[in-house]
Parts: sequence; structure tokens; C-alpha cells
Amino acid sequence: MKNTFLCIFFTFFLNINLAFGDDSADWLKEEIDKILISYQNVDLPNENRFLMIEQTINNNFAGTGIAKFVAGEAWNKASKDTKKEYVKNFKRHLALNIASMMQGYSNQKYQLSESKIDKKNKIILIDMEIFSETGSLVVTWRVKKSKDRFFVIDLIVADISLVVTKRSEFNSMLKNVDYNLSKFNEILFNQNNESYQKIIN
Repeated sequence: MKNTFLCIFFTFFLNINLAFGDDSADWLKEEIDKILISYQNVDLPNENRFLMIEQTINNNFAGTGIAKFVAGEAWNKASKDTKKEYVKNFKRHLALNIASMMQGYSNQKYQLSESKIDKKNKIILIDMEIFSETGSLVVTWRVKKSKDRFFVIDLIVADISLVVTKRSEFNSMLKNVDYNLSKFNEILFNQNNESYQKIIN
């Protein structure tokens, strides 16, 4: 499931200019094209490609909100400094996951089916269908506008949320440290370092 989410992240944006001309689509295209262009340049070091992804995550994902939700009950028991360190670790974790999947990136085809506004929750919902050799998959992107900026807040595949999936994954690890976010930071930091070395080499 994780691999599917991350693969979709990049296949969606390859031809976003075919979608709709609203500000949110323009924003998404501009940001993601930077990453796609970097992966088309075979002479660009892996470290530079990763930094492009990390910058995109830091600038365009609702990182603090997502990280807080994923941490669950551990968030409320943590200090301000611990929370700040955790958000930093979480964003890098997400960037490293995406960078890992980008190593096998290919140009899949898709068709946008619907774009609508959820007025109650004040978010933009973008539906699309992605085609592969084995069939197709319907995906919904959730984008929120805040202070004249757009942020990705979630991705839904087959009624399964990327954010909820991450929360379940992290909860298993947090349980092992009695939901101590400070101890969990050490684990996540070390995992990030190991993943980073694999990405850049």
C-alpha cells in the first residue's frame, strides 16, 4: 500500500497541465515539475534529487498537522522541543519514502474525472483514475488553502487514507516506547539516517 501511495504521488503530477486551470493545479504543477525535471537529469547526484523532494515536502505539505495526527496520543504528552524535533524527523521520513519510490519511477497514464470543493471542510478534492498494465485505480487528493497558500493534507486510495495508514504504522512503533515521543525521535532519526545513506549512494 505504501508503494502505491508514493508511486501515485508522482504519476499524478507528470501531466497535470491537462487538468484544470485553477490556482491549485498551477501550484502543484510548478512544485512537482521541479522534482520530475531533476529525475530526468541523469547527471544530477542522488543527494541533489533528494534535497528537491525534501524541499517540496517542507514547503507544500501540511507537515505539522499531519505529523501531529500521526503521533496520536504521544503528541499531547511531549514537550514543545520534542514536538518540534519530531515534526522535523517526520518530514524527512516522508521525503525519504518518496525518494526511495522515485528510483523506480515510470510514466504511467491517468485521466482526471472530477474536481470539487468540500465547503464544509474547506478543502479541494481532486479525483483521478490511474491506468497500468493490470488495470486502473481511482485516487482522491485533498488540498487545503491557508493564508493564500495551498497545502497537500492527504491522499485517499480505495477509501484508504495515506495519513491514517501512517498513523497506524507509527502507532506500532510508538507502542514499543510507551508512546514516549522523545524516545521515538531517536528511533526515527536513526532510521532516517540509514535511509538517507541508501538514497544518496
